[in-house]
Amino acid sequence: MNEHTLYERLGGREAIGAVVDEFYDRVLDDDRVAHHFEDVDMTAQRAHQTRFLSAVAGGPVEYDGDGMDTAHDGMGITESEFGAIATHLDGALATFDVDGEDRSAVMEAVTEYEDVIVEVPAK
Repeated sequence: MNEHTLYERLGGREAIGAVVDEFYDRVLDDDRVAHHFEDVDMTAQRAHQTRFLSAVAGGPVEYDGDGMDTAHDGMGITESEFGAIATHLDGALATFDVDGEDRSAVMEAVTEYEDVIVEVPAK
């Protein structure tokens, strides 16, 4: 059994930062979701996302951002947009040769937040 944390297996903060950069390059090139980042300081966003992914991967990083529900409230993120963004994250992880088991672990940790990120349209 591998005794290293997911954070360590991903290569630590620097490697996670590289994945985050690739991820946001993909997101910003996707017309389906790029509009959510039009007025966002992407340097700060990339740093914020690196801290978040480092924390959920078990790294020695304390995530100090807003809760997922607060951070995404009013953004109108749909299920298909969440799916597109998740696909970009998985693709970014694959670009850096993160193995399937670790990619699945990252994706599972992120998709745990889907219910508070996706806004269900009012009926």
